[in-house]
Amino acid sequence: MRLPPVLVPLLLVPLVALGQGDSRITFLGRQLQQGKDPRSRSQAALVLGATEDPDAVPPLCGGLGDPSELVRAAVAKALAKLQEASALPCLEAHKSEADATVQAAVQEAVSALKAYQARPPRFYIVMDALKDVTRSLPPELVKSTEARLRSRLVRRGAMLAPAKESKAAAKGTLKKLGVHGYRITPEVHALEGGGLRVAIVCMSYPEQSLLGQVDVKAAGAQPADLLKALVPKAVEEAAETFEWSNET
Repeated sequence: MRLPPVLVPLLLVPLVALGQGDSRITFLGRQLQQGKDPRSRSQAALVLGATEDPDAVPPLCGGLGDPSELVRAAVAKALAKLQEASALPCLEAHKSEADATVQAAVQEAVSALKAYQARPPRFYIVMDALKDVTRSLPPELVKSTEARLRSRLVRRGAMLAPAKESKAAAKGTLKKLGVHGYRITPEVHALEGGGLRVAIVCMSYPEQSLLGQVDVKAAGAQPADLLKALVPKAVEEAAETFEWSNET
């Protein structure tokens, strides 16, 4: 089953504060690092925490070393809100914070991320490496888009299967969890006249029976912005189409 592509409307609003070629994460990260006022740095941290973007983890982790207690506490709260497990090591490294308020914020963030990791999964999934069918995307963009896909799957309730898992091990895990298993292959294609299309091919797992494909597309912006808009929509379309949240 191949569904017609879903068009993702992309509204491009110019941001005066962004410099030429800056991404939102880059801009906010620079504000967090270089802002003169602790309040502005704190605000940048909180906005980073609301982005749902794994690229926000490095600048936020760097902010845990800010000289201002106000900023460090805001960073810890932002990392808790971001819900990226990759932030746990940097938070753990700051659990002995001298300032009591910051220490409490860090400990709360660690607890929140561990609870997020421990929540019961809604489905089990193997994701193949993202295929750049356009053959024109920068390798770092492909890598960050793949990370964004994995993050979005986890937010949707997925448990990610380990690489090279045996069929017997997969069946044992699925029986224990009481959920369905899937394997997906994500691809990025160029559109005629400009724009990108993200396709997700889905199979059952571990049987590997083809279930179908969903497509979403967008145009009118740079590839990085298009992919940021397309990834969450592609995951939501696939989750609804293949009923990923249904238990066995």
